[in-house]
Amino acid sequence: RFFLSKPSDVPTYVEYGAADIGIVGKDTILEEGRSLYEVYDLQMGKCRMCVCGPESAREKLQHHELIRVASKYPNIAKDYFRVAKQYFLSKGMDVEIIKIDGSVELAPIVGLAEVIVDIVETGATLRENGLEVLEEVCPLSARMVVNQVSMKMEQERINKLINDVKKYIETQGI
Repeated sequence: RFFLSKPSDVPTYVEYGAADIGIVGKDTILEEGRSLYEVYDLQMGKCRMCVCGPESAREKLQHHELIRVASKYPNIAKDYFRVAKQYFLSKGMDVEIIKIDGSVELAPIVGLAEVIVDIVETGATLRENGLEVLEEVCPLSARMVVNQVSMKMEQERINKLINDVKKYIETQGI
């Protein structure tokens, strides 16, 4: 049995066992932070999560004491600046994350934030708004996730489905 849901709900359905398996973007997996097994990268919907802003923000990323970051993905942004950018803290710098649900590209233009953390595929929208990729956070694509209990209890059935999906994708050259 299959059902469709909003991408942000897929990790919840899978974690709580309403679904044994789900397919969802890596961005949603990272943002939701659910306890799941990520079992297969479908290599579809490839894009990147990036720190973006005007060229002038590049120096701000390296030298200023406070930087404001706007994002639809506040957890990913917070984790990136906390983990990958430990030097911010060691230099007495502070990062403020501002959650935005709409056109995040406007934040640097109107002065709400110096940079944004957002999904970038081609970069066309960035260029249209005078922004560019300043740093890459991580690659993104569609992933297959599995409920941890289901993987243990239904391992044979779930592994067969995973292998069937892999085989189909490989034979189709997707």
